[in-house]
Amino acid sequence: MTRSARINARSVIVCADDFAVNASASQGIAKLAQMGRLSATSAMVLSERWEHDVALLKPLRGQLDVGLHLDWTSDFAFAHGHGMPLGKAMHQALLGGFDAAAASAVIERQLDAFEHHWLAPPDFVDGHQHVHQFAGIREALVSVLVRRYGAHAVKPYLRIARVPAGWADIKSRVITWMGADALEKMADLAQLPHSQALLGVYDFAGGPQRFAALMQRWLARTPHGAIVMCHPAQAAEPDDEIGVARAQELAYLSSPEFALVLQSAKLSLVRGRDVHPPLKSSRD
Repeated sequence: MTRSARINARSVIVCADDFAVNASASQGIAKLAQMGRLSATSAMVLSERWEHDVALLKPLRGQLDVGLHLDWTSDFAFAHGHGMPLGKAMHQALLGGFDAAAASAVIERQLDAFEHHWLAPPDFVDGHQHVHQFAGIREALVSVLVRRYGAHAVKPYLRIARVPAGWADIKSRVITWMGADALEKMADLAQLPHSQALLGVYDFAGGPQRFAALMQRWLARTPHGAIVMCHPAQAAEPDDEIGVARAQELAYLSSPEFALVLQSAKLSLVRGRDVHPPLKSSRD
């Protein structure tokens, strides 16, 4: 299929989160990307694995989007001095928000770490446990992105973690409620491209059959240009609380069944710039 045909078809971004969280995740994500089963991945650059595992992605440069998985809540964030449990981060966001100067410094450090090893800006920015939408963080993020990349012809796009209403369980509603609308409005005002819908939210339970069924449902009804996130890994690492689910996801995403589902849904995997092009400034 030609590039123009892909863009005109109903298109979806399949994004593997958590690159560099552990060796198995990085290896599994690289494998799926090589197979053409992903069109994006977001990296945890606070992990010590980032500087090593980035080599797995460099041969794929230009074939998929590589983004920053902004992190406040993982063990890596704790090790770097700004980490906190998700519940505390949500509480802080709801009661006044994060300090803008402190949040900006954390974001700058992670962008620096990304660029130091990838040797280019991120194609997009999202957040581990969707913290990029939290009050205080979202304002700082938009400001930093405009300062660093505002003059670029192609700017990083933002993931808006908004689950379509028909798919929204309690977890999905909370994710959306924590700042999807606010971040989208800020991105529009700042002339930053962004996605509009996110699928792939579930509780990592139910085994391989449930994940396969969920993925089939998501892909059958996904809006054009939506992001479907996943969390695959080559194997379940013993210290990874969702390791079993990660391995099950990879098994399905690398299977002929997944390829057939994409075909039957008449979906094309695309990069973000194909469906979220740079916005034209009012000055243009």
